Amino acid sequence: MAQEIERKFLLKNERWRGLAEGVLYRQGYLCASPERTVRVRIAGDRGYLAVKGVTLGTVRSEFEYIIPLSDAMEMLDTLCPQPQIEKKRYTIPYQGRIWEVDEFFGLNKGLIIAEIELASEDEHFDRPEWIGREVTGDTRYYNAALCTMPYTAWKSEY
Repeated sequence: MAQEIERKFLLKNERWRGLAEGVLYRQGYLCASPERTVRVRIAGDRGYLAVKGVTLGTVRSEFEYIIPLSDAMEMLDTLCPQPQIEKKRYTIPYQGRIWEVDEFFGLNKGLIIAEIELASEDEHFDRPEWIGREVTGDTRYYNAALCTMPYTAWKSEY
């Protein structure tokens, strides 16, 4: 089975900026429930469809497929509810690992999250000095949750 093991972190400073060029993303959800999500994404000039299962700890099943860009655009425009995720993703290498930093826009403006994918839940990794508090288990930071409860609607409450 295809699986994803991912940890998420907030950033504590801006020292990550300038370490990579960003790629614009737009994504929406055909299904977003605790048991499964079906995501449509445009990353740069490519379309993707992903199906993800329930998250157990830091692990969940994930199946992702390249789809025609025109299909992804049509699904986002006609099938995926609003608001959708707008972000720029920066892929930053650090000590043999890849960190993905997502800078959100639109209704999630002001939120910046770094993610690292691992081969196992207990795998050791070094954190760059710009990595802050871990938010892996906090469902508010899931992209699907940010569509229904955007960051600008809750950031002052916490």
